[in-house]
Amino acid sequence: MARKSLVGVVADELLDRIIAGEFPPGSVVPGELELSAKHEVSRMTVREAMKTLEAQRILSVERGRGTFVTPLNQWGSLEAVLRAASEGTNDAVAAVQLIELRRMLETGACELAAGRVSDQELSDLQGHLEKMRQAHESNDLDAFVKADLAFHDVILHASGNVFVAVLFEPLHRVLEARRAETSAFAEIQEHAISHHRKIAAALESRSSNEARLAMDAHMQQTLDDLKTYVLDPAATRRG
Repeated sequence: MARKSLVGVVADELLDRIIAGEFPPGSVVPGELELSAKHEVSRMTVREAMKTLEAQRILSVERGRGTFVTPLNQWGSLEAVLRAASEGTNDAVAAVQLIELRRMLETGACELAAGRVSDQELSDLQGHLEKMRQAHESNDLDAFVKADLAFHDVILHASGNVFVAVLFEPLHRVLEARRAETSAFAEIQEHAISHHRKIAAALESRSSNEARLAMDAHMQQTLDDLKTYVLDPAATRRG
């Protein structure tokens, strides 16, 4: 067990170096001898750690040429991709792609929820919406983010599809960090409250089409706000 734990530590450290951009996609990672000296472990430990990353498709071995870092879109580990999204150097691309993923999943979940949401869940949505309003008025960013995430969690579970909630669970940490980043702007909070109100109303109407459209409009506004206030340095300075 100790050796496996050490292998995991070395694999994580090597992944950290990849995510930090020390070894960009397409580059060759150092050989076992160099890595074993760097991480102060045996060559066998390094070999097993590299096999771990190879199994996750983060590394690719080409016989006679070396071991290469594969592009992020080819990685086979959700946890590794999430780490790259929250800690990596290509932050803008990851932020946009995360919203694209949310758009695909959450619009469908909202559509399903319209026909399945309970009265208690509708009440919970209004409660979280009110907490968002109060947090906005009191300039409490942490409370706003918490209420925002809770609002969306109700919808995911109200969809009645167990796979939706399971898929979103690993994303929670990254979503929380992204919400804190974007919700720091008062204008974005105002937009979010307005769209959440429309989503809640669409769900109360039990109209699947209206619910999907309301969530899709929210995702588009979220993307627009990200580009305007966060990814645009000039706009960020004005905010």
